Amino acid sequence: MTTHSQTGPARAAVILAAGQGTRMRSRLPKVLHPVGGRAMLDHAIDAAEALGCERIVVVVGNHSPEVRAHVVARLGEAAIAVQDPPMGTGHAVLCAREALNGFDGQVVITYGDVPLLKAHDIAPVFEAADALTVVGFEARDPGAYGRLVIEGGQLTAITEAKEASAEVLAIRTCNSGVMSAPARVLFDLLDKVGNNNAKGEYYLTDVVQLGREAGVPTRAVMASEDAVMGVNAQSELAEAEALFQKVQRETFLARGVTMPAPDTVHFAWDTDIEAGAVVEPYVVFGPGVKIASGARIRSFSHMEGATVGEGAIVGPYARLRPGARLDRDVHIGNFVEVKNSHIAEGAKANHLSYLGDGEVGPRANIGAGTIFCNYDGVFKHKTTVGEGAFVGSNSSLVAPVSIGAGAMTASGSVITEDVPDGALALGRATQTVKDGWAARFMQMMNAKKASQKKS
Repeated sequence: MTTHSQTGPARAAVILAAGQGTRMRSRLPKVLHPVGGRAMLDHAIDAAEALGCERIVVVVGNHSPEVRAHVVARLGEAAIAVQDPPMGTGHAVLCAREALNGFDGQVVITYGDVPLLKAHDIAPVFEAADALTVVGFEARDPGAYGRLVIEGGQLTAITEAKEASAEVLAIRTCNSGVMSAPARVLFDLLDKVGNNNAKGEYYLTDVVQLGREAGVPTRAVMASEDAVMGVNAQSELAEAEALFQKVQRETFLARGVTMPAPDTVHFAWDTDIEAGAVVEPYVVFGPGVKIASGARIRSFSHMEGATVGEGAIVGPYARLRPGARLDRDVHIGNFVEVKNSHIAEGAKANHLSYLGDGEVGPRANIGAGTIFCNYDGVFKHKTTVGEGAFVGSNSSLVAPVSIGAGAMTASGSVITEDVPDGALALGRATQTVKDGWAARFMQMMNAKKASQKKS
């Protein structure tokens, strides 16, 4: 993760994540819905960490214990502030005061349902250490957004659309909700916020007017509308995902990754593909994938938690699961699944195989239909295939088992014992031929069928 260079006062972040997200119509709490394979809340935490925030506080609600557990697992119990009951955004930030006890720097307020906001979008709020700064954006359709009234370079008001005059409604500069101020100033102003409004809530936006009355400098900085997009419904989640994917595709094309049909390729938040790699249409990258230069990922392949070395070929229709590690010039072909296995340089498994919990040596060949029988119903066991070994088609290697360097297994074998270097292992029944049996059988069955039709 890239951390923004920091000068001036210490930084802290308060991430608001206490909303109930009822419009999502999902059992999964809103902020835990993924964009690019990562929870929206984690995107917000990533941005705060990249800004160099020494303290990060996430405001959660008692209605979502899953959110609390998620934050504790990542940041620890000290990062939790609870808003109960919910009484508006201003009240939510006040709930973080105890967690920020003793902090004397700048605080930025962000949101757990704004997954596309990056550190570079937020960083300008810290350029004026003594100011109250709001992040705004130029809206394509301002609609119901609150308007930022800016006069002489100063932010003079945030006006809600339903309360705005025709003149203010004509303003296209809108409020994202992201805000920064010195900690002492922020909490002093929040103490003065009232709830004399239709909802009886304490609004964070009221601190702008209160700050101006108190002589606090107020300003606005701008971000793109896409960056500050909030997610409140499944349709907006899909829109955020589409925007995320668009940026990823543009990034990899600019880097020098060849993609004949980039709109059909799906990336995760941490996908890493080097220049010179080729990604064919309809490939899905889950989290934790690294692709080296010169590799080719062929169509309809799916991978997560995997690394692919230089010159390797994967697919079409291949699946790489977590722990798959392919070295240089490895070939993993159609309908081959690799899980928690290291496939060494030049090894090949070109057809219809499952390689789980294994080690395949350099230049080994895995025949079609091979299975690493790695699971006994309780424990996983390892299969080792030595350098230059040849595993015949339709072999079942029952782990734990080792195939020696240069060894071979005969097609159709079930291998249950180690095979020495250079040896041939046959683990199949002796073939028996019964002359004329098939002809007699078919004659008998056809006669039976004919008699059934007559009756």
